[in-house]
Amino acid sequence: MTESRRKNSRPWLLWPVLSALLALATPAAAVSVSGLYNADVPVQGGSSAALQQGYADGLRQVMVRVSGSRDVLQREGIDQVLSEAESLLQAYQVGSEAGQSRLRMSFGAVGVNRALASIGAPVWGANRPLTLAWVAVEDRGSRSLLTRSGAGAEWRDAFRQAAGVRGLPIEFPSENQGSDRALLSDLWGQFIGRIQKASEDVSYDVLALVRVSRSGGQWRAGWVVDGMGMDAAERSVSAGNPDDLAQAVVDYWAEQYASRYAVSAGEIGDSPKVDVVFDGVSTLADYGRINKVLEGLTPVVSVSAARIRGERLTARIAFTGELEQLKEYIALDPRFVPVEGEFEQTQPADEQDAEQAFESLYQVLNYRWQPSPVVSSGEDG
Repeated sequence: MTESRRKNSRPWLLWPVLSALLALATPAAAVSVSGLYNADVPVQGGSSAALQQGYADGLRQVMVRVSGSRDVLQREGIDQVLSEAESLLQAYQVGSEAGQSRLRMSFGAVGVNRALASIGAPVWGANRPLTLAWVAVEDRGSRSLLTRSGAGAEWRDAFRQAAGVRGLPIEFPSENQGSDRALLSDLWGQFIGRIQKASEDVSYDVLALVRVSRSGGQWRAGWVVDGMGMDAAERSVSAGNPDDLAQAVVDYWAEQYASRYAVSAGEIGDSPKVDVVFDGVSTLADYGRINKVLEGLTPVVSVSAARIRGERLTARIAFTGELEQLKEYIALDPRFVPVEGEFEQTQPADEQDAEQAFESLYQVLNYRWQPSPVVSSGEDG
């Protein structure tokens, strides 16, 4: 049996915890990652005490993912924030999986960001660099390349799971690269030239060359990265099993990216802001209508045109309450048709667009402007 609860009438978010909407481009794209504020933890039944513990455990997951650093759990004031985890919930669901009770939660993005700011922690936004991971695994004298499907499922799943925990989008090379022994040799030697060339048809932000091997009773991963001005020095970690090793590697990447793109607490204002993209804005009158409708929505504090290119308007909206509330109000107007679902690929117009995307705290919302048809009065004869 499953128990569900909704707070403030928010719609329950679909699972799994993370789904990356791959808005890919070169050289910098920013993948908009959804589910950053969701958590899934085991609980000891459905008692009040068990749920309170589950709320705190879930908020720990979310705060690490959103701050970009596990150090957030050591900050002064974190215990007080965790004790009030229930107040940040939007929805939860208690269910069972393989005989284990689990608590699935959705926390409010604005509330969590403000909680992080209250303890002086950074906030890493929803638009994150995509890492193209070339991973070679050596086991019992045999080397293989991890690709998007096929052999190496244990390691591939370990890296994907680790990336989901930290909200980090990653991709692997295509299957047709798996049999290229020359590329595998270059990867093992961490020679980046041919790897870069083999990656030309794939959009990514950072290229990672990883070699995994056994070292005594441990697994060891060594890697170098290229792109976005990241430190190119070789790094390494060790762990006892594939899951822990993959998590250690991804943890390091996440901390490095967050150190560059997370926003400091002082930049979290009273009114959160979100970028909303409207396609199909072909006239000045369209722009005026959109602006008027948005300004009339109850949660909206202000609207400004961040960028206009062709028939695409990017508006920056300051709002009150939670982002889901704003989306619900926008959905009331049938002229705003949400664009979502498939992995939409878009290209920033320039580096400024890309940098703005990385600096945004929330997912960019996408709509198509569909003006109401003009109804004839029958008097123009």
